[in-house]
Amino acid sequence: MQSIQQTFQITYTYGVYFTEHLFGLSNPELKTFFKAIPSEGFERKALVVIDQGVANCHPNLTNEIQAYFQQQVSGVTLSGPALMVPGGEASKNNPAHFNTIIEAIDQQGIDRHSFVIAIGGGAVLDLVGYAAAVAHRGIKLIRIPTTVLAQNDSGVGVKNSINFQGKKNFLGTFAPPIAVFNDYHFLGTLEDRDWRGGVAEAIKVALIKDSVFFEWIEQNVAKLVARDQETMSYLIFRCAQMHTDHIAGGDPFEFGSSRPLDFGHWAAHKLEYLTNFEVRHGEAVAMGIALDCVYAHLAGMLPANDLNRILQVLQGLGFTLYHDRLSENNKINLKNGIQEFREHLGGRLTIMLLEKIGQGVEVHHLDEALISLAVDHLEGLHLKSLSYP
Repeated sequence: MQSIQQTFQITYTYGVYFTEHLFGLSNPELKTFFKAIPSEGFERKALVVIDQGVANCHPNLTNEIQAYFQQQVSGVTLSGPALMVPGGEASKNNPAHFNTIIEAIDQQGIDRHSFVIAIGGGAVLDLVGYAAAVAHRGIKLIRIPTTVLAQNDSGVGVKNSINFQGKKNFLGTFAPPIAVFNDYHFLGTLEDRDWRGGVAEAIKVALIKDSVFFEWIEQNVAKLVARDQETMSYLIFRCAQMHTDHIAGGDPFEFGSSRPLDFGHWAAHKLEYLTNFEVRHGEAVAMGIALDCVYAHLAGMLPANDLNRILQVLQGLGFTLYHDRLSENNKINLKNGIQEFREHLGGRLTIMLLEKIGQGVEVHHLDEALISLAVDHLEGLHLKSLSYP
């Protein structure tokens, strides 16, 4: 029998840039970026796709983009008016939005020498990134995240996806962007729950990787609640740094089942669906972290003092740590999320739990009785908080 074995490597580099008023005429960041990419004589276009919620909060954004390209950018032209898509998980649930982007790429002549620029929250970035990755086998993607959650986590990573068959991120790709621009100006118009929601991902990465960063969050809860921009800017930068360091040093395309950055996510993904996405991703992650930390304590892994510190930080930030959908149907609906998460991993079940703040350990089995007790514990804390505000 004949065979050919082939091995090759590809080095991929992309920058994450931190700025304010990216499309201000005095801001050189985007102009400098385009100038650094050789045109090689090709006509280059840019298709801009904007989260409708962002456009509503920044009604002059499309005019600013048009003026910036006309006056500041050479060698790249806008392919047409910006395309609007709904924000939030609705953008990933309805395949019509994916089709709309694909049609625009086709009709406006966006090829592999051109760019798709996605401006919005994490769900919109997922959607647009998936469309860009599969059209022409990959179009250059520029992400401009507009939420805390996207700027410090999903927007700086290499994943793109849409939801399918009632399962979160069932269809997707690993396709890195060519650049990410975190524009802090967009954060000013976020609702409080979206400002807070992104902090959950920072807590997640701090708990499994960096106890000093967790202590910093613990010490700055009041400033984060008060929406102090300088404090939030540091949190976003540090969280994004840890996220990108993990991608570079680990398993960026997730060939294995070890996904430490999914800490707290098995329950979070299921809870989002059980609530029809009324609970947003960051809020669900906060509950998922709380659930897994209580579970770890009940399993004899996580000390009581560490558990109390974690729950106090989450509650101090304003997160609700329990939802009645966690308990419905004798908690069977929640527990079904374990099997779905196993399928999502593509291998054996691997769940990250905590031994102490800053140190995680992977387990390959969850005890359903302990899950039930952990849910009951969170319900008890929730009822107590309602009784004694």
